[in-house]
Amino acid sequence: MRSAVFSTAFVFALASSSVQATPILNVYTYDSFVSEWGPGPQLKEAFEKQCECTLNFIAAEDGVSILNRARIEKSSTEADVLLGLDLGLITEAANLGLVQAHSVDTSALKSELDWTNNFFVPFDHGHFAFIYDTRKISEPASSLEQLISSNATVIYQDPRTSTPGQGMMLWVNAVYGDQAVDAWRRLSTHTETVTKGWWEAYSLFLEGGADYVLSYTTSPAYHQVAEGVDHFKAAAFTEGHISQVEVAGISAFTQQPDLANQFIQFMISEEAQSIIPVTNWMLPVIDSVELPTAFDTLVQPETIQISAPDIAAKRKGWIETWRDAASN
Repeated sequence: MRSAVFSTAFVFALASSSVQATPILNVYTYDSFVSEWGPGPQLKEAFEKQCECTLNFIAAEDGVSILNRARIEKSSTEADVLLGLDLGLITEAANLGLVQAHSVDTSALKSELDWTNNFFVPFDHGHFAFIYDTRKISEPASSLEQLISSNATVIYQDPRTSTPGQGMMLWVNAVYGDQAVDAWRRLSTHTETVTKGWWEAYSLFLEGGADYVLSYTTSPAYHQVAEGVDHFKAAAFTEGHISQVEVAGISAFTQQPDLANQFIQFMISEEAQSIIPVTNWMLPVIDSVELPTAFDTLVQPETIQISAPDIAAKRKGWIETWRDAASN
């Protein structure tokens, strides 16, 4: 009898040990990434097939919110990977000691990205743009100044919580320089609302909440591929557009850096990169991905260049300027 009891207990302990041994990789990302139509569900299924782990996405409103959360939590963070920061945030994240160097092979990345950063790896890229409905607007704004000086209603995102909102802040400061305060004040007179994140802003726009919404040049591809409609377009601005490169970094406090490196390596694999353009509606970071023909119809803007260190040095002051001017 004792033998039978021992055997049963041993089997139970072995099973419990097996369950406990399955690692869990916690990835902080933004809410649209993990939505049912976003890339999260497909990426989770694909990665779990190869990692013998559980991939657990933990969502914040947007990329800036991911950084803010990691900064507050520091060593108590649940995060193993930060997924969804961009070039405007990476210097600050590294300077705060929130990330550690990766060991990912980045040789397959597009040469145009010219990527040399040892702490972050890009997983998609694109350009910010204002989206409008051609059924309502036949002659869209052709420059940031034309939009700001118009009476067209606008929705954009808060630069304190959102990477698109931060992109808008960079855009205004790059174009207007010392005159940014005046530009923000003029824009505030016809700003419908400023949202915490991209999804809330875009949803309001689709419900008819404004003439323009800050999004991406790739957003019209979603409507063409997923909905079969082509009346949503990106306004092309003559002075150029701010680009966004979204990145993944390994938390400085993770207990499983090898698994975190494996996940980031997976994110730039052909399998993962083929998922991202038609779920996250951004451009892949490797050349071997075949895109739907809808991507051939998109605006191809000039890029306004702002360096990551320059953003890190001026970001706090720019936010204060925006907050003061936009509230008046």
